[in-house]
Amino acid sequence: MIGKEILIGIGSDHAGFPLKEKVKEYLENKGYTVKDYGTHGLESVDYPDFAHPLAKDVSTGSLLHGILICGSGNGISMTANKHPHVRCALCWNREIARLARAHNNANILSLPGRFIEEKEALATVDAYLSTEFEGGRHERRIEKIDL
Repeated sequence: MIGKEILIGIGSDHAGFPLKEKVKEYLENKGYTVKDYGTHGLESVDYPDFAHPLAKDVSTGSLLHGILICGSGNGISMTANKHPHVRCALCWNREIARLARAHNNANILSLPGRFIEEKEALATVDAYLSTEFEGGRHERRIEKIDL
């Protein structure tokens, strides 16, 4: 389980902004400290401008976990995964998020802002935060990801 003492980064583009605000409020109400990487409105922006800073902080270890949101979740996830040691998983339901943490040790959750209902998004966030990495046979596989 990701403890509430852990800082969680969050970022989005314009398409993910409404859901980002809901997720941020939800996390803060649960007692998490959230660092908002932006965007801060609905004006059209480019998702890499928000994915790169968050992913860089995860890559260097100054941030342990993050949540990124764009329209489909794909572009922002692809951008984050360019950074070493980042394992950003695109998740659209609880079970996918649980497996991303348990088997892949995902350190960033990507959500498809235009394709997930708020209730399911929050449940997906909860699954991500409440699942531990299983290690074992999965550790060997994780070690093979970075080039």
